[in-house]
Amino acid sequence: MTVADLVVIGGGQAGLATAHAASALGWMPVVLDASARPGGSWPRYYDSLTLFSPARFSALPGMPFPGAPERYPVRDEVVAYLDTYARRLDAEFRWGNRVERVTRQSKRFQVRTVDGVMVESRMVVAASGGFSRPYRPALSGLESFTGKVLHSADYSAPDPFVDSRVVVVGGGNSAVQIAVELAEVARVTIATRGRLRWQPQRILGRDFHWWLTRTGLDTSPLGPRLAKGGVPVIDDGRYRRAVRAGRPDHRPLFARVEGDSVVWADGSRERVDALILATGFRPELGYLEETAALDGDGTPQHIGGVSATLPGLGYVGLERQRSFASATLRGVGRDAVHVLRALERQLVQSDDLVR
Repeated sequence: MTVADLVVIGGGQAGLATAHAASALGWMPVVLDASARPGGSWPRYYDSLTLFSPARFSALPGMPFPGAPERYPVRDEVVAYLDTYARRLDAEFRWGNRVERVTRQSKRFQVRTVDGVMVESRMVVAASGGFSRPYRPALSGLESFTGKVLHSADYSAPDPFVDSRVVVVGGGNSAVQIAVELAEVARVTIATRGRLRWQPQRILGRDFHWWLTRTGLDTSPLGPRLAKGGVPVIDDGRYRRAVRAGRPDHRPLFARVEGDSVVWADGSRERVDALILATGFRPELGYLEETAALDGDGTPQHIGGVSATLPGLGYVGLERQRSFASATLRGVGRDAVHVLRALERQLVQSDDLVR
């Protein structure tokens, strides 16, 4: 049994930002992560992933992203950045330790890993993020499909799809980025329930994120409330041009899947080799099931990242947790500070803070 000031579950961007904030408060956090290295989900994203935010808006607290500030870093640069960031932190990292269960007794949390390691603390931050569990929607007949079905989390490169007929389901940034890349080697359709929404990457010569920051919308809790519809595709022009040119084409979501084919909304039937579900992710918080932290659907009950049901428990890295930026490299640091200060106040008020 190890006793820690704070247990942080997850060693990706959210967990690293939380460890940084904890160190600033004088705490020695223990960070548990299932992976063998820092980075969370980043090392598993597709090969060509490029950030939609410039380097200057893609850094964690205390360490600028290297290189020209206006460039758009790629996946492997982010992975290297997070690895370097972790090495500079004053925290105890335990890689290869997947958390199996969190319980609470006598105002203390017991965090157990699948290998039987136990860490106890008065404070726990679930920083396994909002992108750990691929979401697979219920699509009529999908279980009968005889072609290849994979989530965008399993997609790495276009090579296996050369000369194939591919349908990408989803209308977000990853869906469009993957579909446009695939369209160079395959016949590709983006299928969505609604229209594709576009957000120019640069406005009046400035990156979109510059405007979000300057107006305060990036960190304002009102930001997510003002946004209507789905998340827009941030585009420098090339993605919209590709879709307009039909490479890939865009169609309403098919009505159903039958064998090796999809049946489109107009009743036409077409054979398809592969379906790629770029349908987003959900938080992986199963380790909290034995607590009162989650509602009946497994959704965390929280206010701005602070548990509404368990004092001492917080979250960092959930999508739109407090603002547009909450689940991003640029935003997790602010949320981590907010959550840790709130947890500290809770324990001070109950005379339970041990440092």
